[in-house]
Amino acid sequence: TPSLEDRLYFRQWLAGHDFAAGDPIASQMANFVYAIGDRQTGECVLVDPCYAVTELVGMCQQDGMRVTGALATHYHPDHVGGDLFGHGLQGVRELLSQCPCKVHAQRAEAPWLKRTTGCSDSDLALHDSGDVLQVGAIPIQLIHTPGHTPGSQCFLVQNRLVAGDTLFLDGCGRTDLPGGDARQLYLSLTQKLAHVPDDAVLYPGHLYSPEASATLGRTRQRNFVFKPKSEQEWLAMFGR
Repeated sequence: TPSLEDRLYFRQWLAGHDFAAGDPIASQMANFVYAIGDRQTGECVLVDPCYAVTELVGMCQQDGMRVTGALATHYHPDHVGGDLFGHGLQGVRELLSQCPCKVHAQRAEAPWLKRTTGCSDSDLALHDSGDVLQVGAIPIQLIHTPGHTPGSQCFLVQNRLVAGDTLFLDGCGRTDLPGGDARQLYLSLTQKLAHVPDDAVLYPGHLYSPEASATLGRTRQRNFVFKPKSEQEWLAMFGR
């Protein structure tokens, strides 16, 4: 809707560059954090806040926005904080201590998220696929896309798909980490995301390509994960 497009607040920030500059882990991991909100009401949510949470909240405030929630694409510590190979990363816990709010996650991700971040049940707002989170007047559709992790989710807002580690411009999330499932990821990419149109813009969880975003149509044409013609073919390429 044009009027909603005017109200939409949408920012893409690169860890180690736009924030957490000089943090070697943030620079190496090249995570994206997103801020999505309603300019008119001044509310926004952070998608996968990590590394330098105070800085992220401050960047929203500089834009005249206040953080009213967090969206977790999945439980991995480079997205939501926690222990990454012995390094304690900031994430949703630090955000909750600054902004009393909820972490919105898919139901299947709850045990993993609690273990990784130390969040409790009362910190989480659990969702099912297709749920819509309203931020002011801006609707964000939550799409459950298991495969990289059991409760991985993507967010569709005003024809933008924030995909976490489910889908990159080149490649897709690994399925050989705890909770990964290659067949589920195949179904997520080919069925769960099938209703997202080609002209929607894909915003991934990491900068693993020269560009930071691309249309889904272009991604479906160019990304090798869409080349296999069947589940068997896909599993032969990407299954462990």
